[in-house]
Amino acid sequence: MSLIDEAREIRKGEQLDVDKVDAWIKTHVPNLQGALRLRQFPGGASNLTYHAAYDNADFILRRPPFGTKAKSAHDMGREFRVMQALKPIFPLVPEMVAFCDDASVMGCDFYLMERIQGIIPRAELPEGLTLSPAQIREMCTQAIDTLIALHKAPWQGTPLANLGKPDGYVQRQIEGWSERYRAARTDNVPDFEWVMDWLHKNMPAQSATVVVHNDYRFDNLVFDPKNPTQIIGVLDWEMATLGDPLMDLGNSLCYWIQADDPAWIHMMRQQPTHLPGMMSRDEVVAYYCEKMGFENLDFLFYRLYGLFRIAVILQQIYYRFYHKQTQDPRFAPFYKIVNALNGYCCDLINTSSLKDSSSQSR
Repeated sequence: MSLIDEAREIRKGEQLDVDKVDAWIKTHVPNLQGALRLRQFPGGASNLTYHAAYDNADFILRRPPFGTKAKSAHDMGREFRVMQALKPIFPLVPEMVAFCDDASVMGCDFYLMERIQGIIPRAELPEGLTLSPAQIREMCTQAIDTLIALHKAPWQGTPLANLGKPDGYVQRQIEGWSERYRAARTDNVPDFEWVMDWLHKNMPAQSATVVVHNDYRFDNLVFDPKNPTQIIGVLDWEMATLGDPLMDLGNSLCYWIQADDPAWIHMMRQQPTHLPGMMSRDEVVAYYCEKMGFENLDFLFYRLYGLFRIAVILQQIYYRFYHKQTQDPRFAPFYKIVNALNGYCCDLINTSSLKDSSSQSR
């Protein structure tokens, strides 16, 4: 079995017009040989990803989900421009090939980029890949070093300077996700008001302004099949913007399920961070902060922000199931996880308060 992440048959209802796509690609890429073969990658819950192959060339095609109405929610032009601008200062971004805003091709904007062939770790390592704890540690270190490299990338004076509104980023995130939770709340989940109030009252000053990925995790990384601890690509830049690096790390750590976490937390695991050799979350924070030069940092705010954000995302998905906008049975128990996350956040706040009181009493 190949270790390389491979596409599959295209899902029903998500087929493309092969002749139109083929004609468009050939206007932008010369000397292609053979017939176009289209397949689809199964992962992801947002934009759709296809493998477009010829006898002498491999590409990735990205487009919005079918039925999307709000173009701003799936701005393919922005995603294309972000990666195009990032490539010179962060080489792990795929090479962009062409962008299409001609609705006659497939009824939406889309783009074509190079395919980076490699290993993408998901909940488990690919079948047939066995790594020692030392190799797992190296894979983990590579992942954090790559995030650090992104956060140190010199975006000033490039087109990325117009990517977002860095001032007030922390406040916008807390207020924005709070509004989204209130809008998506159903009657079987808590109001999260205490957690939101704590986050609002404890907002730190922005630590720095960097390019943030906003969905940085192992299943958006591509590792070299010949050297499985070496990263050769970083994918899925649709939420990238200018923002606070510690908020980006907080987002990543909400997916970082370690071996000693409670069983209910392991229900959410989407990457192999439980394997022997992986750093714990505390080790990740310590390593990252040392490399970035952040001293005496209390990470509780950023940890809670990441957990609250994932609770909002799960609740938004569950809201659609609750109101029968989707029948996908995977979403039925999401409200239970949201309830558990609320309790977990409250416990972290209470534990921190007790620790602070204890240190003050001494």
